[in-house]
Amino acid sequence: MPVKVGIVGYRGYSGAELVRILQRHTGVEPLLLEHRADNGPSSGLIRDDGPPVLPCDAEIVAKEGISLVFLATPPEASMELAPALLGVNCRVVDLSGAFRLRTPENYAAWYKATHTQPELLAEAAYGLPEFCRERIPGARLVSNPGCYPTAANLAIRPLIEANLVDRAAGIVCDAKSGVSGAGRKASLTTSFCEVTENFSAYSILKHRHVPEVLLTSGLEESEFSFTAQLIPVDRGILETIYFRTVGVKSAEELVGIYQRRYQNEPFVRLYHPGRVPDLHAVAHTNFCDIGVVFDPATDRAVVVSAIDNLVKGAAGQAVQNMNLMLGFAETEGLL
Repeated sequence: MPVKVGIVGYRGYSGAELVRILQRHTGVEPLLLEHRADNGPSSGLIRDDGPPVLPCDAEIVAKEGISLVFLATPPEASMELAPALLGVNCRVVDLSGAFRLRTPENYAAWYKATHTQPELLAEAAYGLPEFCRERIPGARLVSNPGCYPTAANLAIRPLIEANLVDRAAGIVCDAKSGVSGAGRKASLTTSFCEVTENFSAYSILKHRHVPEVLLTSGLEESEFSFTAQLIPVDRGILETIYFRTVGVKSAEELVGIYQRRYQNEPFVRLYHPGRVPDLHAVAHTNFCDIGVVFDPATDRAVVVSAIDNLVKGAAGQAVQNMNLMLGFAETEGLL
């Protein structure tokens, strides 16, 4: 029998992506859980053959035998919903930033809000499988990483672990994202006339995803300069990461670090030295593609890391975590 899993926030971009992925997963039966008062039909179709819609109520979740729920909701909604779901022995994968940071103080500093569930914040397993796989299978609550930190940490951490970065010179991460990363809620900033034919930077040096990079990579804030930029495409993240190396002789050496670290990782793809990915290469996939360019005369290196923000940056990685939690093959539904 397939395992029942619920999706809260299925009307948003990440939630809709979850529905698409889970409907092709051979081991689960997706159910849509409505947590808002305006619970109209999930689409405008007269006939809608999508998954059934149920109220997001802990008693109903328990009665239906739902084993795991995805929360594709804002942080405040996730903090409200997660305790009740966990209270009926339902496991949770949260796609918001509610449980990514380790302390209420850190959350308040970067999210400018009070954390209402500090015990769950301390309990949550960070769901970046390539680095946190050991904790994920046994966790009740998994916090899905942010899209920018996913691309950044997969590119940066292997180099930090190998002590090949001149940390005194710092790392600069120039990150570009498609508009769907801002969510589906209407706003002037992401309206068509503001975005089309435009290119803008935002949250400079203060982006709430910065601490996720620091926590996973081991960098200090003073060593990492991050700028997020909005580009007029619907999906995708491309990060251009600049740094100076220590003791590196060639691009092949840098690529070799990644090859050794990711040789058994199904969702990280590496490019030949001097070649780099673009957004088309990763669109609608759960891959993170990484390429390296190196100048031995100046010890300068550039790493380009690309993901689909709605898949590896959100729904796909959430399903990857679910597969680990429920004992499925990690690639099920994603390849």
